[in-house]
Amino acid sequence: MLRIDPKSGKQKWYRTDGAKSVFSALISILIGMLVGAVLIVIVGLTKAEISCGGIWDGIRLVFLGILSTGRNGSELSFGFNPVNLGNMLFRATPLIMTGMSVAVAFKTGLFNIGAPGQYLMGTAGTLSVGLALGNAGCPVMLAWLAAFLTGMILGALWGAIPGIFKAYLNINEVITCIMTNWISANLVTWWFDSHGVFKNSMEGGKIGYIIPLKNVGVVTPKMGMDVLFPGSQANGGFWIACLLAVAMYIMMTRTTFGYELRACGSNRHAAKYAGINDKKNIILSMMIAGALSAAGASLYYLAGNTEFFWSTYLSLPAEGFNGIPVALLASNNPIAVIFSGLFMSMLSICGTQLKSLTAYNEYVADIMIAIIVYLSAFSMFIKQMLNGAEKKKGGKK
Repeated sequence: MLRIDPKSGKQKWYRTDGAKSVFSALISILIGMLVGAVLIVIVGLTKAEISCGGIWDGIRLVFLGILSTGRNGSELSFGFNPVNLGNMLFRATPLIMTGMSVAVAFKTGLFNIGAPGQYLMGTAGTLSVGLALGNAGCPVMLAWLAAFLTGMILGALWGAIPGIFKAYLNINEVITCIMTNWISANLVTWWFDSHGVFKNSMEGGKIGYIIPLKNVGVVTPKMGMDVLFPGSQANGGFWIACLLAVAMYIMMTRTTFGYELRACGSNRHAAKYAGINDKKNIILSMMIAGALSAAGASLYYLAGNTEFFWSTYLSLPAEGFNGIPVALLASNNPIAVIFSGLFMSMLSICGTQLKSLTAYNEYVADIMIAIIVYLSAFSMFIKQMLNGAEKKKGGKK
């Protein structure tokens, strides 16, 4: 039941569905960070080498590590840190893209756990085309665009596989996504293992790595990031990710195609009865999700200064799985995914600062991230609690 303000005749902003989604996400984040602070106190009290001042430093770095500028003598100093802030944007870029991938699939009633595999296909396509065209002397911007689009196309095609199985055979997409994840890991490993031209054999000790794209000059322009955050890894890939988030929001909420996708997600059979091609939309939804995950890999490696370890069968990229809590914290809103991706990236930077400036290690931040990830799955439950509390309050009145 909507609660209307009698003076304005409108629903109060803090009682809207969107506001409650934000509140539930903030509650999850706050609990996770408070648990992290308690953990820092417990670890500090059990280690003789950590003083009371060290415990206080650890707590401050958990909440303000992104603004840490190092130590001024024995005291921590805080202020504008362009390197930390720029690196936060850089690390957030693939998380934003994989978060959008999971969010779009969620909106259409699908659980895209195949983001890691799609991310790997985007990696393989981007690096292969970028290095090939770069070595061939192709104009930089043309090579960049070809590498970026190739990565997205491969990701879309890989995402279509579980979409086809779901649409025509009604096989749960989670099962097929898990299978395609490991198939892509071994496929990418085979591809780079059998094409030695891509291996970084020129640098000693890096024969297991692929040549970084900066070696052939195919890199994403800085787009002002070098001025805003000098010395950091930030580049124009973050702006591209934000533009794609806005585009996905418009598509999902302001177009007929987006309406059809959401209708299939709400009730596939009712959508089919209404004349919507449910099979086509399921496949297209997974293709869009796959393209977005792959775009995250493309933007990450097109930064130029990142290196890819080709033995991917050893593990799947964490960026793919981390897109799930990013989407959950954002309540599957493409615009909110930008902010949840930035937050997860910020925690990673805080963990690095915690390790380098105190006697703690980065695992404290990892535990805090894990708690927030766990609680993000309960954000809908917290939202329901808020709705229940409002109903009880309304009933008393």
